[in-house]
This record gives sequence, structure tokens and C-alpha cells, in this order.
Amino acid sequence: MKFTAQQIAGILEGEVIGNPNAEVYKLAKIEEGTPGSLTFLANPKYINYIYSTAATIAIVNKSFEPEQEVSTTLIKVDDAYKSFSKLLEYYNQIKLMKSGIEQPSVISEGTTYGDDLYLGSFCYVGQNVKIGNNVKIYPNSFIGDNVEIGDNCILFAGVRVYSETVLGKSVTIHSGTVVGSDGFGFAPQEDGSYKKVPQIGNVIIEDDVEIGSCSTIDRATLGSTIIRKGVKLDNHIQIAHNVEIGENTVIASQTGIAGSTKVGKNCMIGGQVGIVGHITIGDNVKIQAQSGIAKSLKDGEVVQGSPAFNYGDFAKSFVHFKNLPSIVKDLENLKKEK
Repeated sequence: MKFTAQQIAGILEGEVIGNPNAEVYKLAKIEEGTPGSLTFLANPKYINYIYSTAATIAIVNKSFEPEQEVSTTLIKVDDAYKSFSKLLEYYNQIKLMKSGIEQPSVISEGTTYGDDLYLGSFCYVGQNVKIGNNVKIYPNSFIGDNVEIGDNCILFAGVRVYSETVLGKSVTIHSGTVVGSDGFGFAPQEDGSYKKVPQIGNVIIEDDVEIGSCSTIDRATLGSTIIRKGVKLDNHIQIAHNVEIGENTVIASQTGIAGSTKVGKNCMIGGQVGIVGHITIGDNVKIQAQSGIAKSLKDGEVVQGSPAFNYGDFAKSFVHFKNLPSIVKDLENLKKEK
């Protein structure tokens, strides 16, 4: 899909300096611009590239005044960075603007769906599923029985949504993620074996949640595993049965949260964090990467380490951790002097 400088300027409410009919069909960094590409200049550190870039069109701030000849068509805007971000969002919307039901695919008995559904090839939709308006389900996805999917949801290729799951509006789930698989529940037996405990709850994901690729969110044993409004989950995250994640909490990759733990609102959890089950994490808590959380945390705490403790104390202690070999050597020398 091609766009002219004039069309782009119309979207961004900008001014064209150069050829209004110049066409672009791809995006590029300014230092890697090639003919047919659109780029932007916002950081003054990259200003030299505006004179050498081969990009056809560049978005710049209105304050930019070239000090030498510029061959690229310019679009002047109030804020080049924000305008380019707006354009990326617009481009992404166009790219994802698909509709229709591709074949082969299966829509089972009792399922209803709204306007502008896109269902990719090799998808399976179970019985009595309710799908809202403008939902995009990409190829090779599975939707189990009695699932509810709200308006404007996007499920990328290879997503698995088990039965009884409820998705709110504007939920995005990336490829390879599994929502609603069984929680990890096994009862030890007298003979040393384990008997599986039936997992008959579900998963509820509220509005405006985004979940990265290859993450897993387990269904509850009873009741619901709940991901509250505005939560953002990275790739490769494990959310166990009956966990609740509070509104607008963000969690980085490779974090695991064990069963029945409650995480508060507006928390920030770094990568590779492990959180034990049956504890409560307060609101506005920050957990640094690779921390191990073995007890409940109060509102506003900032922690690091394994087991985690106050971040300031950890930073001070780390200085001594690094110096342990020399400290031990000094102690040994003191013993010899005695």
C-alpha cells in the first residue's frame, strides 16, 4: 500500500516541503532509509542523517531549518516523534483491517458473532461461543465452548482459548499463548502417587489487556483466575490458577506467579521474578528483575533479591557482596596476626 506526502501530511496535519506527490510504501530508521521509505527526525543526535538519507519522505519538527541541501521531501509537524508514533498506529490499524471467514475453518452450533469478524483459515470455534464486533482471530487458533469475546479483540495466530473463558473489550493476545488450561492441582496419595484435582473454574480477562506470545494463564480450580483492566503481560509468563492481577499492572518476561496470589493495582514486576502462592502483593509495588517473592508485600514497596527485601538495602548490601573475597582475606590475615 502506497501513500503520498500529501496524504500523510493530511493525517498528521503537517506541511509538505518538497514533492507532495512523493510516494512511500515502507518505514525505516533515518540512517537506514531507502527509496520508497518514510522516516522521521526527532533526536538532534541524528540530524546529520537528514542530509544523507535515501528515504523518500522524512517527518521533522516545524523548528527544523536545514543548513544544507536536503533531497528528501519533508513533512513539518509540531512534534515529529509523536506524529511518527501516530502514523505507526494508523499503519498498524490498516495492516490489521481484515474481515471475513476464511476456509477451511469451523464455527460450531450455537455460536454468534458481530459485525466485521475476521476468522483466519484453520481456526476452530466451539459451541455456544459469543463473539463481539470487529474481532480478529488469526489462522490456526482454537476457541473452546462457551467462550465470550468482547468487541475489538485481536487473537493472533495459534492462540488457544479454553472453554468458559471470558475476554472483555479490546483484548490483544499474541501468538502461541494459552488461556484457560488446567491449573497445576494434584493431591498426593498414600502410595506416593498424585491424583489430579479437577479444575472447573475459568479465566476472566477484563478490557484493554495485552498478553505477549507464549504465555500461559491457568483456569481456576473453583471460581476464576482474573486479569483486571489495563494489565500488560510480556512474553513467556506463567499465571497459575486463581491468581488475580490488579488494574494497570505490568509484568515482564519469564515471570511466574503461583496459585491464589493476589497482585494489586499499578504494580511493575521485572523479568524472571518468581512469586509464591497464597500471598498478597499491594498496590504500586515495584519488584526488580530476578527477585524471589516469598511473603506478602505492602502498598508501595520496592524490592529486589531472592528472597527479596527493600531495594535500597539490597543496593547497599550488594556493594559488600562483591567485596566478600577481599573481606574474607582481610579476616584471615587478622587471624594470622594474632
